[in-house]
Amino acid sequence: MSASLSDATWFKSSYSSAERDCVEVAFLREGSVSVRDSKNPAGPVLVFTPSVWDSFTGCIIEGGLDVAWA
Repeated sequence: MSASLSDATWFKSSYSSAERDCVEVAFLREGSVSVRDSKNPAGPVLVFTPSVWDSFTGCIIEGGLDVAWA
């Protein structure tokens, strides 16, 4: 998938503090959703279709992901 990130407006969760690194999200004009590491903004970016993003966030909300936190 090819997405234009030139006009992306990145934001962090309201639960993030200014001192902590986390992921940033941008909702793109063509409808896709991008995610990047806040401590490496020039690094790689993941781009999701709207339906995949909805499925992912739905799993998080429902507690359906088995994630080991370091």
